[in-house]
Amino acid sequence: MERLGVIAQHLYSGIIKSDICKQEVSGSLPRFTFSPEDVVVVAALRTPIGKSRKGVFKDTHGDDLLSAAFTGVLKSVNFPANELGDICIGNVNDSKASVTARFAQFYSGIPYTVPVSSVNRQCGSGLQAFMNIAGGIKNKAYPVGMAGGVEMMSRDEMGKGFGDLNPKVMDFEDAKNSLIPMGITSEIVAERYGISRETQDAFALQSHQKAAAATKNGLFKEEIIAVTAQVEGSNGDKTTITVTEDEGIRGNTTMEVLSKLKPAFKQGGSTTAGNSSQTSDGAAAVLVASRAEAHKRGLPILGTLRAFAVTGVPPDEMGVGPAAAIPVALKMAGLTIADVDIFEINEAFASQAVYCVQKLGIPADKVNPKGGAIAFGHPLGATGARMIATLLHELKRRGKRSFGVVSMCMGTGMGAAAVFEHNP
Repeated sequence: MERLGVIAQHLYSGIIKSDICKQEVSGSLPRFTFSPEDVVVVAALRTPIGKSRKGVFKDTHGDDLLSAAFTGVLKSVNFPANELGDICIGNVNDSKASVTARFAQFYSGIPYTVPVSSVNRQCGSGLQAFMNIAGGIKNKAYPVGMAGGVEMMSRDEMGKGFGDLNPKVMDFEDAKNSLIPMGITSEIVAERYGISRETQDAFALQSHQKAAAATKNGLFKEEIIAVTAQVEGSNGDKTTITVTEDEGIRGNTTMEVLSKLKPAFKQGGSTTAGNSSQTSDGAAAVLVASRAEAHKRGLPILGTLRAFAVTGVPPDEMGVGPAAAIPVALKMAGLTIADVDIFEINEAFASQAVYCVQKLGIPADKVNPKGGAIAFGHPLGATGARMIATLLHELKRRGKRSFGVVSMCMGTGMGAAAVFEHNP
């Protein structure tokens, strides 16, 4: 490993700082060599998350919210917009997502010479967008790109159906199971793996409590971009507001309150509005570069991508995806559960998050330390990018060499996990 570091120094001598290839050693943690070709995150920010249909962004267009994320990230490190190599955004329900992204880039002062695309891997769309840009950097298609995601669930609602389906879908069990509503897959996970209603409610309560504490202590300030929006009242009057905090956090909720909520998807079930993620509006953006380019430009490095994995799981229990993907990603990175400081596991439903934590034996204090989607919402296409911002800013705040994982479950039965290292 040391020999590789020396070779890399020789290859890149005179182009970048020599310490780019230094050996990283800290106690018993795995040894990684800083490589000029590493994919690094230099900035990651998000908008506040608003409640869908009734919230602060109900009258905001997705391209405006995405533009706020783009502009915020570029300004945070003074990166020239015209020097981006590519942009990719995640989205689930916007049928014109690629156009939405193109509009947003123009609003943000990013010229037409910069290409843009959109990707839909359901709840993992924002994370997949990041990996698409990371892949372009790794393949040397460009040295710097921007990834992100947006979802306006106030405007582009779920549950519209799939339109004209091929009748043969019903002849294939897994294809048919891919049509099972997400709430029912939560019920299946809870029943199949013995996740009680009380356990789910307790997890949800902790999510709200952690998010409320993080907000009170200012722990989201480094990752949230203030957004100015217009909200139309019932009388048609419009009010201009500046949004700086997530809207859905209920720090005063209790187990008693949660226990009184009725099952949302199945009579006699255990999945409720209180222990499920909130439908919401939000956007996020991540500026990604090669380590060589980041050093050349003097850009800060929030984290280094160390591994990424995508796996498939049975469609009828799609929520178990992180339990399948995390071990694969950790093995690729040469890490164990014990080596990781923070696991950001998407809280699509408490049932699936609890299952994944229990299955992998992750200590509770390492899971979503600032809360998750149950507390502040799950704008589907943005959540993966949002979680990268939440993870890396928290690792930076702790101020030591550390590792973190971002992991998603995805409808139709998939899981994804990305492993990051922060090294101040």
